[in-house]
Amino acid sequence: MSAAPAAFAALFQPYTLRSVTVPNRIWMAPMCQYSAEAFGPNAGVAGEWHFAHYAARAVGGTGLIIQEATAVSPEGRISPYDLGIWNDTQVEALRRITSYVRSRGAVPGIQIGHAGRKASTDQPWNGGGPVGEEAHGWEPSAPSAVAFDEGHPVPHELTVEEIHEVTGQFAAAAGRARAAGYEVLEIHGAHGYLIGEFLSPHSNRRTDSYGGSFENRTRFALEVVDAVRAVWPEELPLFFRISATDWLEEDGWTADETVRLAALLVEHGVDLLDVSTGGLAPRVKIPTGPGYQVPFAARVKAETTLPVAAVGLITEPEQAEKILANGEADAVLLGRELLRDPYWARRAAAELGAELPVPGQYQRAW
Repeated sequence: MSAAPAAFAALFQPYTLRSVTVPNRIWMAPMCQYSAEAFGPNAGVAGEWHFAHYAARAVGGTGLIIQEATAVSPEGRISPYDLGIWNDTQVEALRRITSYVRSRGAVPGIQIGHAGRKASTDQPWNGGGPVGEEAHGWEPSAPSAVAFDEGHPVPHELTVEEIHEVTGQFAAAAGRARAAGYEVLEIHGAHGYLIGEFLSPHSNRRTDSYGGSFENRTRFALEVVDAVRAVWPEELPLFFRISATDWLEEDGWTADETVRLAALLVEHGVDLLDVSTGGLAPRVKIPTGPGYQVPFAARVKAETTLPVAAVGLITEPEQAEKILANGEADAVLLGRELLRDPYWARRAAAELGAELPVPGQYQRAW
């Protein structure tokens, strides 16, 4: 594929959802940094690492920065070191990030979530295993009392009243996200965390109105969306991240169900589906390769009216451009590639013959 002229490079066309226009289609996927304080009055508060991390990608030309999974409650953290958005101290620290990201021409977004049965684990570079009270851990909760894996604790099965409490925590987090200055909000329904645990029959063994049928297993997700959409400003876009498949041969969430849910999410006020896969069950064989998750996004785009963003081993500018030019997605989300190269968008612009505004301080390099 030859480099596209600046006027036609799909990656560098702005994209508008509701009142928000993102300057290009190169977006940063949420990736946990596990770098907040674990306990005390500053638990879950963004620090210097978080500021530098997100600021670098904004300076690098990324159009939309979606902040890592940020917990709606202390118990909703993946690890004790996760960011949180359950109190006003956390909001104050996040305002510094959103203000700077916006000043560089990027759109600040945030993903809010609850880790469910995968909560209370260590930092990945320390093994990522479950941690107990001696390491500031806690008892995880889930739709059903089914452990994530061997060596992981059996989670507390949420009561209906507790499910409603968590829904309220998502709504409260949405209100704080707006107060912190975010313009895009994403609900984390992927990777085997709480919402995804409700969706999948592999982890959801309930026999009440939140388990069993597709309608029951999707009930919690849609209730969270409704509660968040009621708080999140009408003029601002709402995203939903999903694992389009659990990659299980049986008893898992499927691509067919993803398409069904996507059609419902449109009706409930979601503006874009962030399409990932996996994460619900350990040691699942996943056929990874360049762009291996793109077909799932393409199917949702083809079979519903919901815009989609594709993610998963998208590493090269021409690859990303082709995904958009072929109509497989409306935007691409880069994860680990942006960890390796915060200036990936600028490299892509050079390779595709497009242009990005360059800070005055860096113009001598361009």
